[in-house]
Amino acid sequence: MAQSEGNGQQRHRNAPAAPAQQGRRNPPARPATAGAAAPWQEQLARAVQDGDGAAAGRLAGELHPADLAEFVLSQEPALRARLLGWLPPEQAALVVEELPAPVQSEILAVLDRQRAGAVLEEMSSDEVADLLGELPPQRAVDLLRLLRDREAADVRSLLAYLDDTAGGLMTTEFVALQDDLTAAEAIDALRRLAPDAETIYYVYVVDREERLQGVLSLRELIVAPPDTPIRRIMRTRVVTVPPDMDQEEVARVVAKYDLLAVPVVDAEGRILGIVTVDDVVDVLEEEASEDIYRLTATPEGAAAGTSWLRARLRLPWLVGLLLGELVVAKVIQGFEGTLERVAELAYFIPLLAATAGNVGTQSLATAVRGLATGEIERGEALGVLGRELQVGLLLALVLALTSTGLVYAVLGNGAVAVTVGTAMGLNTLVAAAIGVVVPLALHGLRVDPAVASGPFVTTTLDVVGTLVYFLTATWLLFRVAG
Repeated sequence: MAQSEGNGQQRHRNAPAAPAQQGRRNPPARPATAGAAAPWQEQLARAVQDGDGAAAGRLAGELHPADLAEFVLSQEPALRARLLGWLPPEQAALVVEELPAPVQSEILAVLDRQRAGAVLEEMSSDEVADLLGELPPQRAVDLLRLLRDREAADVRSLLAYLDDTAGGLMTTEFVALQDDLTAAEAIDALRRLAPDAETIYYVYVVDREERLQGVLSLRELIVAPPDTPIRRIMRTRVVTVPPDMDQEEVARVVAKYDLLAVPVVDAEGRILGIVTVDDVVDVLEEEASEDIYRLTATPEGAAAGTSWLRARLRLPWLVGLLLGELVVAKVIQGFEGTLERVAELAYFIPLLAATAGNVGTQSLATAVRGLATGEIERGEALGVLGRELQVGLLLALVLALTSTGLVYAVLGNGAVAVTVGTAMGLNTLVAAAIGVVVPLALHGLRVDPAVASGPFVTTTLDVVGTLVYFLTATWLLFRVAG
C-alpha cells in the first residue's frame, strides 16, 4: 500500500506486530490463565449466549487476540460471527488473523457485506489475500469490492502469486524511505508513519524507482548523527528472495540469516514486499504438519471433522496398504513348499519384517529431514546413498550376528539360525538403501519426498524382505546344505 509522502518517502505498512514492539495495532496484554477455564471465559461465554453485546465487547476488549481467537474456536459456529460482530473492526481483524483459514472463511461468509468489508480493511494485505483465496470466487469478488482501491490493488497483486511462494506469503505493508534523507529526516518520517505502521522490523532504503538500495535497523538509525545521510549508514548487502521462491526455501533463508523479515524483490531489484518471521513460523508449522501427515500416510484434515469424515478420509489409504500386505501373503504362498519342509522359518517372518521396517523408516526420516532442511543438496545423492549404505552395512553385521545367536539359543537349530541371520543382514542393507533411495529419487523428480511415507516404505520392505528371506532359506537349506 505504497503512498507518496513529502520529501519522497514511500509509505508501506508492516505485517502483524511482534509482542515486544509497539504500534497502532498492539493488542491489550491481559495474561491468559492456563489449565482450567479462566473466569473471563465463563463470563464471556455467558454474555455471548445471552446476546449481551455490551458485556461481551467489554470483556473481549481486555483480551489478547490470540486468547480471544482460542475462545472463538471453542464456540458453536453460529456464536462465532455473533461475537465478532460486536467487536470494533480493528479488534475483530486481529482475532480473525489468528484463526485457521476454514474458520475465517466460515465467519466472513456469515457476516454482512459492510461488516465483513470493515474487518477486511483492518487486516494486513497478505492475510486478506490468503482469506479471499479460501472463499468461493463470487464471494471473494464481492468482498474485494468493499476495499479501498489502493488496498484492493495490493490484494489483487498478492493473489497473482501461488500460495506457497514468497510472493503469496509476503505483505506489501512495510516501511521504506528514500536514500537521500538524513537520519533526522528519516526519524521524523517514521514518527509520521508510526500511526499507520503495524511494526517496523527494519527500515528499507530505496531509490526513486523503489529499487532496494540497502537496509538499516532502528538502532542504527537512532544512534547515527542527525545530519548523516542514511545511504552512508545503511547496509548495502541485503539478503533478498525472488517472488517465485518456494515458501520452504524462504523459511530456510530467514532461519539461516537470523532475520525478522526478508524483502521480496523482482528482477529489476524493486522491492515488492516483505516476508515476516511470524509468517515463516506459520510456514514451518504448516510444512511440518503436512510432512507428518504424509510420513504416516494420513490425509490432511483427517484429524478434524466428524468421526465419519475422519474415517472416510483415512480409509482409502488403509485399504491401499492392506492390498500391499496381501502381496506379502502371495509371496509366502509361493514358498509353501519351503515352509512345509522347515516350518520353523515361519516363526521369524515378523522379526525380519519389523526390523527391516524400522531400519528403512530410520533411513527415510534421515533423508527426508536432510532434504527438508537443506542439509542434503541436489547432486549429493550418491554421497548420501554411500554414507547410508555404510551405516546399513554396520547395522547389518551387528543384527545378523545377534539374530543368529538368539535364534540358535531358542531353537538349537544351526541351519535355521544361520538362515535367519543371513536374511536379517541382507534385509537390513536393502532397507537402508530403499529408505534413502526413494526420497532422493522423488526429490530429483521435484516431488515432495514426504510422499514416500513410512507405511508405504514399510509395506514395500515387507514384500522385498519376505522375498529375500525365503530365497535365502531356499538357497541355504536346500541347495547349499542339501
